[in-house]
Amino acid sequence: MTATADAKPTTPLTPPVPAFGKADLSNCELEQIHLAGSIQPHGVLLVLSPTGQIVVQASANASEFLYTEDPLTGQALALLAPDLFARLKPHLSDALDTVPVALHCEIGDPQIACDALVHRAPGGNLVVELERAGPPVDFSQQIETALKIIVAATSLKGLCDETARLFRDIAGYHRVMVYRFDEEGHGEVFSEEREPYLEPYLGNRYPRSDIPQIARRLYERNRIRLLVDVAYEPVPLTPEPLGSPALDMSLCTLRSMSPIHLQYLRNMGVAATLVASIVVAGKLWGLVACHHYGPRRVPYGTRVVCELLAETVATRIAALEGFAQTQAELSVRRIEQRMIDAVSREGDWQSALFDNPQTLLQPLDAMGAALLIDDKILITGDVPGTQQLRAIAAWLDEQPRVQVFSSASLPSSEPRFTPLLPTICGLLAVSVSRSPGEYLMWFRPERLRTLVWGGNPAKPAETSDDPTRLSPRRSFAQWQELVRGTSDPWTNADLTAARLVGGAVMDVVLQFRSVRMLIAQNQLAQVRRRVAVSEHPVIIADSDGRVLLANEALLRLIPAGEPPPDCLEDFTRHFADPATGAKSFRALIQQRRSWRGEVDLRTADGRGTPFLVRGDPVFASAENVLGFVVLLNDLTERRAAEAARRRFQESIVRKRCDGATWLDSGADLVYRSLLSSAVGNAQLAALEITDSVDTARMPDMLDSVSQSLARTDQLLQFLLRHAATRHAP
Repeated sequence: MTATADAKPTTPLTPPVPAFGKADLSNCELEQIHLAGSIQPHGVLLVLSPTGQIVVQASANASEFLYTEDPLTGQALALLAPDLFARLKPHLSDALDTVPVALHCEIGDPQIACDALVHRAPGGNLVVELERAGPPVDFSQQIETALKIIVAATSLKGLCDETARLFRDIAGYHRVMVYRFDEEGHGEVFSEEREPYLEPYLGNRYPRSDIPQIARRLYERNRIRLLVDVAYEPVPLTPEPLGSPALDMSLCTLRSMSPIHLQYLRNMGVAATLVASIVVAGKLWGLVACHHYGPRRVPYGTRVVCELLAETVATRIAALEGFAQTQAELSVRRIEQRMIDAVSREGDWQSALFDNPQTLLQPLDAMGAALLIDDKILITGDVPGTQQLRAIAAWLDEQPRVQVFSSASLPSSEPRFTPLLPTICGLLAVSVSRSPGEYLMWFRPERLRTLVWGGNPAKPAETSDDPTRLSPRRSFAQWQELVRGTSDPWTNADLTAARLVGGAVMDVVLQFRSVRMLIAQNQLAQVRRRVAVSEHPVIIADSDGRVLLANEALLRLIPAGEPPPDCLEDFTRHFADPATGAKSFRALIQQRRSWRGEVDLRTADGRGTPFLVRGDPVFASAENVLGFVVLLNDLTERRAAEAARRRFQESIVRKRCDGATWLDSGADLVYRSLLSSAVGNAQLAALEITDSVDTARMPDMLDSVSQSLARTDQLLQFLLRHAATRHAP
């Protein structure tokens, strides 16, 4: 085809956003499942004005449930359901925007015992969901036993196996699976408990397309989801909103489910489900998926116990991940100590890394490692040849700069490295300086793997009876895929260990280059260039403290228009406490003693930034000082981690001090006992997280544990309050 002068460039069309129930498999990622506009029929839903006084919308079955033939819209709740309104009034000032509060009330004439879940929707209206109450059950012993089992788990696999067993014992479903997501969003059945006659799903993988992103976000907000009967007829909300936004049903327990999801379950033969979210560090780590092969209704009490356990499991996962980070940090400390010992003994830090092959390889489970530094290459284990190593380094120079580069398939990232297979496949690399081509690399071989999928992942859809629509796949028989050209994936612990080792090597490289500049003047120009481009701020001074070199990283810290420092004391004018800094520098120069201190530096952006200052004298002999090397390390991440630790400890103290004053003494003792177990689990997780030096992730991990504990506390109070109201007059 020949283009004409009149031809206009085409603009990619943005796919339309399908309304709830109008999506197909080509656009289900965009389906507005939180705007369902209907509910499952085992309960009723009322939308109340922000004050809780007036009904503004209701499910079509609400009139029958409330024993009235009149339209509900505009009626006062106090007249329709006086007991419900009385129970609701004390909570009208609560936020109710994260976890619905549970109430027990009597509805109708004759009166029926009901459970009510209340939350506040975006815009301020109150949403009340009513279900017939289940029989009263004391869950306290069950929860306490389960918490002890979860906290005692010492491995991820053991924890997930126990979780599946506990959920099956408590909820009674035919099959319970702990479903874990990988880095690409695909899911794997990591643990399973099932009836013996059911086909096992353990180890099956499912493509990320099975759970759209919008559904994943809802799983993060609404941590427990129930489907009573896959064959239910949806009950619409009336009246339909005109000119106002549809009801956001993200937190609604009764919310209708996507027809595509329902068809997916039918294709699997599943009739009822309960799904609990496992959220770690604010991200959806996985799900506890319970399947039943006939209709099954689970009352509120059982559901909230499941949600409590899912929160505790998430906290324990955070603890186990923190322990893995700690192990990585311990390995790095051993490497650092070996380098220090080698310097003092032999004057050569590189031998500490490569004399014993396992020093570098074992912490990252690598088969080979290489260091490219000062135009030299040091290797251990299985690595590419010299030319290929230099080519990989040159290729890394061209990539966007990151702290740690990782790939489980180097040939996929860069096809010209395909001839390195099968010996070389996975690559993990860290830069050890700002100079081009200087990297520490680890390698893994190709590992042929057979992935077992629950159905063909390349065929997520099949033609349905309606030729214009597609159906989720009908076959979930195991489908095996032989995967070539990949290594074992690099874990978060691997990435942390690589970053820490790389940082330690970078510090040693910078220190040595600084010393060499003072000792070997003939290498001054080369070393000056390499020190100057280091990302660590550094000052090199002579024996009188006069500045010989302040590198670019340090000069960037100085406010614009101000001159660089002429001497070490001159630099202290940028300190928040100049007098103390000047005193420390004078002691360094006059007494020839190393200085380690934390200072707040007024940087170019006008903010006070905390730094660790390391000042060391460089000796030519016992009596002769050549000069001083001063390194600065930004402590912002560490300060944030310390603040997170303080926030966590304060929240723990509050949790231990706060009681549930609305409970009688017996119920309060139960509350405190169960909360104590949850607090102990959280403290253990925090201890294992804070033992790691991965300070960048520490605030998020600690805040996640704190939020999970707060959510657990809230759920526990709601459960006990709900139990108490069953016996209230």
